[in-house]
Amino acid sequence: MFAEKGYENTSVQEIVNAAGVTKGAMYHYFGAKDDLLYEIYHRLLGLQMRRLEEIAEGPGDAAERLRAAARDVLHTSLLYLDDLTVFFRSTHLLSADRREAVRAERRRYHERFRALIEEGQREGAFGTRTPADVAAHFFFGSLHQIGAWYRPGGPLKAEEVGEHYVDLFLNGLRG
Repeated sequence: MFAEKGYENTSVQEIVNAAGVTKGAMYHYFGAKDDLLYEIYHRLLGLQMRRLEEIAEGPGDAAERLRAAARDVLHTSLLYLDDLTVFFRSTHLLSADRREAVRAERRRYHERFRALIEEGQREGAFGTRTPADVAAHFFFGSLHQIGAWYRPGGPLKAEEVGEHYVDLFLNGLRG
């Protein structure tokens, strides 16, 4: 509902009606509507961070692990497209402390992802003309726009979109 109507335009009553629960039941698990919004961010970032850590510490050279990490973040972002959409439309609506917590989680993710780029640069798999930080920001900036144009059931399947993004990103690093 947040992805379709926006956080501000979705009432607690609409949420409980759609979930088939009472307001009391919702407030048993979530103290406020803001808690639901935070949970969307925290759930997606937590999943992606766990997966990134597994990939980054896994087998293969830096280029192989970066490809796997880029594929994974695209896969999970497209799999949870509504969450991604809400994430980028409504972050500013979180309380200041929660907004900072989300930013800190995102920073940790970006730093780990950037470290894979730097490792690949040290190994010679990627050029060093573009700083790793710029490359990571470029990749995530383009990823964050997917929710504005991609629609499941459209002419491109999620896997195809992911492969195109990953290829463009890694080919840019090699240049």
